[in-house]
This record gives sequence, structure tokens and C-alpha cells, in this order.
Amino acid sequence: MVKKVDHIGIAVRSIETVMPFYKDVLQLELLGYEEVPSQQVRVAFLSAGSTKIELLEPMSEESTIAKFLSKRGEGIHHIAFGVSDLEARLQEFKRKGIPLIDEKPRIGAAQANIAFLHPKAANNVLVELCEKQRGEHDEQ
Repeated sequence: MVKKVDHIGIAVRSIETVMPFYKDVLQLELLGYEEVPSQQVRVAFLSAGSTKIELLEPMSEESTIAKFLSKRGEGIHHIAFGVSDLEARLQEFKRKGIPLIDEKPRIGAAQANIAFLHPKAANNVLVELCEKQRGEHDEQ
């Protein structure tokens, strides 16, 4: 079911403020930026080997990232696992009574199909499942 750890999402107040740590200290390669208006978030993608780091900056106070920051401060927001046939995985979890935030896939960063499991499903860890579009390159 799970192919790999696709990325780790880190909530930050300002991408520009934290970027020197990731680029200069850890020497991670910056792959690019993207705004996801539907989630009111700006994302910076960094390469950490076969896994990406996504720095998540809120674009408005109404975004889930802004709400996360006000409750918990900066830090790890979620871990994302790459899967195939996301729709089937969600149906399977629903049948098994696994709490879901998303019962159907939606479009996330890099145009991937994504869905979140409720943190109650994984001992207070927010888990994202993502399915890349065929032909989409792994950098983002």
C-alpha cells in the first residue's frame, strides 16, 4: 500500500525566515515554490534524498496552517506517504472505521491527489496520503 515517505510538511510563519537553515545549514536543494489557493498556503519544496520537505506558510489567517501555528507554533505539521489507488485506500479505511478528514481525494501541491487521515487514527499524528499523477516527476 505505502510506496514511500513522500514528504514531511513543516508549518512555518515565514518561509524566507527559515530557508537559510534548510539551504545553508542542512544544504538541501530548493526545488521550487507553489501557492495552493484552495488551502491558502504557500509551499517551498526541498529535496532530502528520496523524500521532500515542504515548508508550509499560511497565506491567510483562515488557513489550516495559520490555525495550526496559533495552537501549536512552528514545527512538523504532517507526514505524507505515497500510495497508489488513493480512492481505494480511502474506501478501505472507511470500511475499517479509520477516522478520515477527507473521504474523497482532493488536489494538493504539485497537483497530486491527496487525502488526510484524522490524527486520532495515528496517535495524534496527521497523516497525508498522496498519489502522484502518472508521468509527474518526483521533485515536486
